[in-house]
Amino acid sequence: MTPGLPAPVDSTILGAQVRDGGTHFALWAPRATRVELALVDEDRTQHNRDMHRSDDGVWSVFCPGVGAEQRYGYRVHGEWDPGAGARFNPAKLLTDPYARAITAGVDYSGPILDHTAESDYLPDPEDSFVAVPLSVVVDPGPPPTPIARRRPLVESVIYETHLKGFTKLHPAVPEHLRGTYAGMAYPAVIEHLKRVGVTAVEFLPLHHFVSEPFIVGRGLSNYWGYNTLGYFAPHAAYCSVGTLGQQVTEFKEMVSALHEADIEVILDVVYNHTAEGGHEGPTLSWRGIDHAGYYRLTNDLRNDYDVTGCGNSVDSSEPGVLNMIMDSLRYWVTEMGVDGFRFDLVTTLIRDGHHHVDQNHAFKQMLSDDPVFNDIKLIAEPWDMGPYGYQVGAFGKDWSEWNDRYRGFMRDYWRGAVGGVSELATRLSGSGDVFHHSEHQIEASINFITAHDGFTMRDLVSYATKHNQANGEQNRDGSDDNRSWNCGYEGETTDPAINALRRRQVKNMMATLILSHGVPMILAGDEMGRTQEGNNNAYCQDGPISWVHWDTLAEWSDVTELTGLLTRLRAEHAVLRPERWHNGNVITLPDGTETGRKSLAWFNSHGELFGDAWHDTSRKLIGMYVSNRDEAFLVWYHAGDWDQTVQLPPQPWACDYTLIAHTGEPHELADVEWTPGAEVVVPGRTVIVLRAGLPSWRTPEWADAPADHSSDRVERAGADEA
Repeated sequence: MTPGLPAPVDSTILGAQVRDGGTHFALWAPRATRVELALVDEDRTQHNRDMHRSDDGVWSVFCPGVGAEQRYGYRVHGEWDPGAGARFNPAKLLTDPYARAITAGVDYSGPILDHTAESDYLPDPEDSFVAVPLSVVVDPGPPPTPIARRRPLVESVIYETHLKGFTKLHPAVPEHLRGTYAGMAYPAVIEHLKRVGVTAVEFLPLHHFVSEPFIVGRGLSNYWGYNTLGYFAPHAAYCSVGTLGQQVTEFKEMVSALHEADIEVILDVVYNHTAEGGHEGPTLSWRGIDHAGYYRLTNDLRNDYDVTGCGNSVDSSEPGVLNMIMDSLRYWVTEMGVDGFRFDLVTTLIRDGHHHVDQNHAFKQMLSDDPVFNDIKLIAEPWDMGPYGYQVGAFGKDWSEWNDRYRGFMRDYWRGAVGGVSELATRLSGSGDVFHHSEHQIEASINFITAHDGFTMRDLVSYATKHNQANGEQNRDGSDDNRSWNCGYEGETTDPAINALRRRQVKNMMATLILSHGVPMILAGDEMGRTQEGNNNAYCQDGPISWVHWDTLAEWSDVTELTGLLTRLRAEHAVLRPERWHNGNVITLPDGTETGRKSLAWFNSHGELFGDAWHDTSRKLIGMYVSNRDEAFLVWYHAGDWDQTVQLPPQPWACDYTLIAHTGEPHELADVEWTPGAEVVVPGRTVIVLRAGLPSWRTPEWADAPADHSSDRVERAGADEA
């Protein structure tokens, strides 16, 4: 951190504001000695105007007659002193950190470095003008249609998708709209999301981004988008009609279409680092405005302190930088209609001026205190690459977190790599060992088995090892800890037995994900057998490897239908998505009568509550029973490869049992109704969902009595049920 940098008094004036017959431009550059606004014509002619500095380090100028679609950039003057974290070089045209739109990408063969080829610490005098994108003045216009009701996270089914890749091959989307904001808003696309039961789409980064030089050098590009150049600008290449502000309008129209379909919009945001990389990388914006002001540096102030693995780390301990992050978040909520954020490598944002992790960081406090974010979903990727960066379970009230403990265990359970079912019960019931503290609610756990980073669900059952050769790194990139099982053959096969087993395993994992307590996150295309051909790090694959192939939809329709059925069950039955932690408390009626049932209970194959069986590492099967006053369900999870006879729990757990869904072959469960105590054969590697019929207790005087909810926790799964 560079001490003594003033924060802007009114950060809302920053950027380009259209008003009073012109545009007001303002830039926070507290250590600059001079700042020029470069207005750029269509023929790339420049007209430079000097800006004026205020005491808070903000440079500004008003330009009469300048309006929407005006392209511009900044040239920032100051001392070249890398030892003081000062790399000012006015030869480099810089984008506005507050730009609402940015024109395009970068010419990596151009003079985009602030230093010479001979030394990272000598300034390069060559003008970067022809090689860099331009900022664009935008007349904001009205916000999108608001969603009728923002759901609590516990009611949500999140669908993680890449915007371009989801529609690039969609046969019903007009070709000129595929891969764009307009393509995502197309009726056929939204119809599929509704069919699957999606309540919120979580987009991979939509902030304007560019590729890294080393990726471009391999003839590839940054596809995922975790390389931000503009925190206020929607990515220009995803617009179907233009890049001079049209991307803002089209983004809003997409949000409106999703909102009108009752689907929320969550953005994956990357405030932890920027597209400039380390100091040896391109100078496109922040580094040229103030290297030490925007980035974390080592003690000698010459080098970037990198806890992200991406070359630099944004310094959120600096008040002016933190203001920029907060202004960006407010903008996306109030002007662009966004309903939530997933924060990439968010631990970086809660490091203090000494780079130490601080769970009481001002970033979290500001989010908590600002009413703009009262009903906004805040999801943490709760780690970074630095010391003590792994913070899973530590974010507390108002936050939900990606639960990698859930991901790893569920992969292991279904491939047969774990002994016993004790941890299975813990993960199914919300991972209370990780999250039930610090005011966390049960929706703190974002449950996922697959995500953009790693294998798809089909690849998880088709490949034992990664196959990333197309990335150009000799298969060295990507994780080796895949916890996958290829079901006996590596890659695609025509063997019907192997393919049937693979599909069954996909169904098992999908069912487990949707029925677990917490919040399910489905990776786009998993419901229709999407494959990346074994690539588990497709960040640079903007092509068929990464795009969703809609021609598999008919072949995998049974998986799609099962996904939709289970998400509907989850939506219609609150007992399957509890709002509070359970400890297996006894269900009572309004008059105090005890029903003999529990809100949460675990059964063995003999229809008995688990006792010492928690310690039996040979167990592969467990029955999860959930109930309230009005309804109950019993779900059997069986990862063994043998058929297992189970006895259904007797009364008072149920009056009868009805088969609702299962992951086996249609002929394997011919009966659909059973009496208490009946024996049922659970086929190997199967999930079975049973509705447990209950006697009606409601009389006219109790007709409007609320359903029973538990507020207790699962300390150790099964301990209170034994």
